[in-house]
Amino acid sequence: MISRLVESELDYALDDLSDILHTCVQNGASVGFVLPFSPDEAREYWRTHVWPSAQSGALDMFAARDAGRIVGTVQLIPATMPNQPHRADVAKLLVHPKAQRKGLGRALMTALEERARQLGRTMLVLDTRSTDPSLILYQSLGFQIAGEIPNYCRNPFENRLEPTTYMFKDLS
Repeated sequence: MISRLVESELDYALDDLSDILHTCVQNGASVGFVLPFSPDEAREYWRTHVWPSAQSGALDMFAARDAGRIVGTVQLIPATMPNQPHRADVAKLLVHPKAQRKGLGRALMTALEERARQLGRTMLVLDTRSTDPSLILYQSLGFQIAGEIPNYCRNPFENRLEPTTYMFKDLS
């Protein structure tokens, strides 16, 4: 089941979201963090970086649930600049490794796209490490490659730089 997380659910969701982020990073997800990465750092990310934006309405969070627990999430961040009222960013698509390969990433992205359309956003933009398997998912969802930046992000396991691919999807 996919739903938008509302402000009253944020504190309740913290443990599950922290576990998802921590576990995904431990398994090699390149979502802005590198090892070592502690459960406390995962909690702090949600509390200090995401909660204020979610509470102010600057982003929408979506959750995939299984047996009452949150096992996946993604964020929709509408652009705020006057010349970009049609655009939004996709951020932090995460599915707990135990829940992967069940269509939850696709379902989260479908819900995100529906919400983007409700908000009048017709252009979605995201970036992903070029070697990440999520690239295949995004392409299967109709995202197109805009370009690649070499040496953009650090590998989560090793002290080496990797390229990032920028992608977009026109929803109009």
